Amino acid sequence: MKPVLFRSATIVHPGSEFNGKKADVLIRDGKISGIAETIEADEDVVLIDAAGKYLAPGFFDLNVNFGEPGFETKEGLINGILVAAAGGFTGVAVQPSTEPPVHTKNEVSYIINTTRNALVKVYPVGCISQGRAGVDLAELFDMRSAGAVAFSDGTKPVADSGLMSRALMYAKGFDGLIFSFPEDRSIAGKGKMNEGVVSTYLGMKGIPALAEEVHISRDLYLAEYNDSPVHFSTISTANSVELIRKAKSRGLKVSCDVAAHHLVLTDEELKGFDSNYKVKPPLRLQSDVDALIAGLKDGTIDAIVSQHTPHEIEFKDVEFEIASYGIIGLQTVLPLAIKAGLSTEEIVDKLAVRPRQVLNLPVPSFAEGEEANFVLFDTEQEWEYNTETNRSKAVNSPFIGSTLKGKVIVTGNNNQLFSNTY
Repeated sequence: MKPVLFRSATIVHPGSEFNGKKADVLIRDGKISGIAETIEADEDVVLIDAAGKYLAPGFFDLNVNFGEPGFETKEGLINGILVAAAGGFTGVAVQPSTEPPVHTKNEVSYIINTTRNALVKVYPVGCISQGRAGVDLAELFDMRSAGAVAFSDGTKPVADSGLMSRALMYAKGFDGLIFSFPEDRSIAGKGKMNEGVVSTYLGMKGIPALAEEVHISRDLYLAEYNDSPVHFSTISTANSVELIRKAKSRGLKVSCDVAAHHLVLTDEELKGFDSNYKVKPPLRLQSDVDALIAGLKDGTIDAIVSQHTPHEIEFKDVEFEIASYGIIGLQTVLPLAIKAGLSTEEIVDKLAVRPRQVLNLPVPSFAEGEEANFVLFDTEQEWEYNTETNRSKAVNSPFIGSTLKGKVIVTGNNNQLFSNTY
């Protein structure tokens, strides 16, 4: 990688002495070789005008689905890395929803070895249960030793309370972290969207908010009983925010995240039966959206995730009832966070700092001699999200064809640069 000088970038990094200030930043041989108010450019340096733009630690996503191994037609690891880089991410935690599932050290090692030298560092999340079947514990310790950073059954909630309790207790012994996808399926039933006025109007079975909240209540009790940490993935209701807020105030070791699309969309979008709005947890009410944003701002919610879930066209271009859940989201997280009204500092906190802290990973440092792990983005620039600018193999996003505000300019890590040229 050629040396790069970012001229007059506004630094957003709570741990840097330059936080909130404009500075020149020189990257040479993959490291920050200079950071100062003014740096003279050598002839061999690539000069990037960063005036009016923000330079921050590379974003980190706690909830990404790539298809590999097994579902490479959805999104392979290498192409997924390209999509992540385009969204400003230099680290992603990939869910174990593959075939075979990531339930032994073999799958963990495969993911790590396949992506070892990539710009985006890929962190495997191992299964809680063997085969994601919710019956027996998977090889948690072996997977952790091989490089798994947490454990989850993806969007298959662990229904067995005893199994969940044992997972929390066992993982605690080696500082492992359990991710809980909160949905009580005995309550959710065969619902396809949020239970409410809109589902009644459409004549469609709904998933009540209660299904999520009951599951969160159960896992909070189990975490407290075992004195274990627990992380809730993609919460979506106002009462969920309040349950976690109270748990944190009581000193429980709890963290949580929210999908970016839940910050700007409601179940009103489903009146057109567009399957690209079919997600799990389902889109909720405006009151829930407001509560989620408030939870981000007061620190109850730790992170924003993409919940990137690519599908082939035949899984989405069908009747709403039988369409698969999920949307692609890595490239739209920044614009949606801006649309939700978060400040630049809040965005960096929820996309770069807190996600790494949830996993006890170091936050990239902005200091001379440190590895250059960063994203340069513009909160005002608009761009067209279309089939040309979409880097994913999949097209299942309701935002394709839209003009979005907030653009990632350059992503850098591991002595590599990715530049969005659209």
